[in-house]
Amino acid sequence: MSRQSASADVFQVIADPTRRAILDLLRTGEQPVKQLAEPFAISLPAISQHLQVLCEADLVEMRKSGRQRLYKLKPERLKQVSAWVANYEQFWQQKLDALGNYLEESCSD
Repeated sequence: MSRQSASADVFQVIADPTRRAILDLLRTGEQPVKQLAEPFAISLPAISQHLQVLCEADLVEMRKSGRQRLYKLKPERLKQVSAWVANYEQFWQQKLDALGNYLEESCSD
């Protein structure tokens, strides 16, 4: 899969734990790249590459302020993930309800 087609697929982009952690950090608001890099034991260029992938996937927006690059979360594309997960949430809720009913019947005997 080419880099461009991989970045277009939000599921491929968020499959990486570092990128998911960056998205989590950006939930609190816009941040410069150096601040985003602090919690990670990887190089600043590596963080910049992750941020580039997130920008290409339209999950993050970058703006320049003087010499700083500031990054901001764009969560709209994550709705696709939420909708997909919601289908499985309903599936598992039905399974858990069935298990609960079974356990209630088994314990009342």
